[in-house]
Amino acid sequence: MRIAFDTGGTFTDCVYLRDRRIEILKIPSNPRNPAEAISNALAQITHGSREVSPLDLACGTTVGTNALLQRQGGRVALVTTAGFEDILEIGRQARTKLYNLFVEKQAPLVPRERRFGLAERLDSEGHPLLSPPPNEIARTVRAVVRSGAESVAICFLFSFVNPEHEQAIGRALSKVGLQVSVSHQILPEHREFERTSTTVVNAYLVPVMSKYLAEIERSAAVTSRRASLRTSGARVRIMQSSGGILSARAAAREPVRTILSGPAGGILGAQYVAELAGIERIITFDMGGTSTDVALMEGGRSEALATTSETIVSDVPVAVPMLDIHTVGAGGGSIARYDRAGALRVGPESAGADPGPICYGRGEKPTVTDANLVLGRIPESGLLGGAFQLDVHRARELMDRERGPAWSVEKFAQGIVDVANAVMEKAIRVISVERGHDPRDYTLVAFGGAGALHACDLAAALDIPRVLVPCMPGALSALGILRADVTKDLSRTIRLKIRSASGTRPALDLEFAKLQREGLKRMRAEGFPSSGVQIERALDMRYSGQSFELMVPDSRGYVAAFHRAHEQRYGYADRARPCEVVNVRARFTGRTPKPHLPKLKPGGARARGALISQSLAWFAGRRVATPIYDREKLLAGNRIAGPAIVMEYSATTLISPRWAGRVDSYGNILLEPRR
Repeated sequence: MRIAFDTGGTFTDCVYLRDRRIEILKIPSNPRNPAEAISNALAQITHGSREVSPLDLACGTTVGTNALLQRQGGRVALVTTAGFEDILEIGRQARTKLYNLFVEKQAPLVPRERRFGLAERLDSEGHPLLSPPPNEIARTVRAVVRSGAESVAICFLFSFVNPEHEQAIGRALSKVGLQVSVSHQILPEHREFERTSTTVVNAYLVPVMSKYLAEIERSAAVTSRRASLRTSGARVRIMQSSGGILSARAAAREPVRTILSGPAGGILGAQYVAELAGIERIITFDMGGTSTDVALMEGGRSEALATTSETIVSDVPVAVPMLDIHTVGAGGGSIARYDRAGALRVGPESAGADPGPICYGRGEKPTVTDANLVLGRIPESGLLGGAFQLDVHRARELMDRERGPAWSVEKFAQGIVDVANAVMEKAIRVISVERGHDPRDYTLVAFGGAGALHACDLAAALDIPRVLVPCMPGALSALGILRADVTKDLSRTIRLKIRSASGTRPALDLEFAKLQREGLKRMRAEGFPSSGVQIERALDMRYSGQSFELMVPDSRGYVAAFHRAHEQRYGYADRARPCEVVNVRARFTGRTPKPHLPKLKPGGARARGALISQSLAWFAGRRVATPIYDREKLLAGNRIAGPAIVMEYSATTLISPRWAGRVDSYGNILLEPRR
């Protein structure tokens, strides 16, 4: 049995195959023990099953992200070149608020007393200028042990060229039982600050993630033994931020690669349903309980997945490849409040799973979910097919206490929705308009538990001509994780000047050959023979004298591709100016079996068979009669005119007035403005 989990702040979503059918289960998350929800889900899914032989689990997780945001990682030490102990505090000296003279930066993940300098030095070509003597290594190890650190990050100057010194201190620290992260393995690239920061983040997350992953593996093993005497064990893989999965053991060593684990699964799921609908250019809109994640995709192939190595999470640079996802603190559980100037704010604080929104029965602060319920956009029958009851009377009563003096409860609720929409609209503009893309050329793919409630409003605000609401939108991220391939991303800094494209090719091929040997070795450890591994190559390029790079695919015309990419991003290209290749990159992919969505039975345009009731919902300050449909009863070809509400187990879809929806052959709903 293959099962995928997406652990969110409010619910843990599960998608699994039973008798070759895709099924969904949503379990309330436990922020204090994220692995508990997975254990509970496994018990429910495998109860009475005879086909668990063995379990194959793929997990998307927010454990790493939350540990960074809440500063609840391990007790970490940093060993670096003597004289560079303060690099985490110096950073790039960039000001987050340019004109604020009193801006405060978050403290580094490693305090000053746990940062140690080792007397060693390499030049820029990797030649030793000062090799650390054994007594100096022993002194540093003793100092690290006395500090009480449980995990150590090691990052020396120019170790990405020659890792000899890092290897020496790494071996000594491992012998005394410490968990060690070395920069030449985590990120063998130039830029000392980003490399040090990324290695420190990895070391900071190792104690937390290794414990979490061990609990998942233990739960999977126990479930396997209980479910079937024929089982031979369980396999656990973890979703990476770059859009592939890797073994739990590898993820425990390099947890920095899992920071955007869950949102990456949503991108893969959106790519799949868009491909089924015949749509290539999409903007993904994943609105969950705590946050909203948006991304832009130019095509339906894996190469269209835009990645970046310039991500900042909780003010900390993380330079490993990640899907280019922009996240804002606006979700169904985002808390609404008035600031000191009297302006209404929504998020980034979230009610989470505990206490949750007011209507869940324990929360006391109004959220976006409460606002949608008061406006009649979420049926009072509740969520998860009625299994999760909502208390609309409690929501109205407590929201009445929080509203401003000139508001009705409904106007307060509409204000919350409008502010949340403005935050999410700005996020979409960041990944589209601000990067040279016109939203009118794209389709908005809305998913997550709350995405389809806000999709029509956002599309109207941005002039996006079409919205695609996939089937099982509330669990699309888990479906994407279930369909993910096993991947390894390797990179290396080379700093190669381009005299001519053909003349530089032999040097590039030599560097790629080094990456290929290492990548195929790691893929064999994941269970894939060399012949079954697909390799994609890319280059980080810039004009000579620039400080930052753009990534382009490696091809015969890579120089021309760089000029085109530069023109699209910055509005100009200088084709007479010399270029250089800064980094070479390679992605190694091992294909996994893919579950496929079944086709629906065809039906006529009228959707009367799916109509279950009618209610009153608020739109533009008026109560409007709004039919409610059961999505499981919709047939291919059915059409629904707004206003309307479409209910299903994993989410709720709102079709606004002046919009209309059409069900395609795979159960996806295509929404367009009525003409």
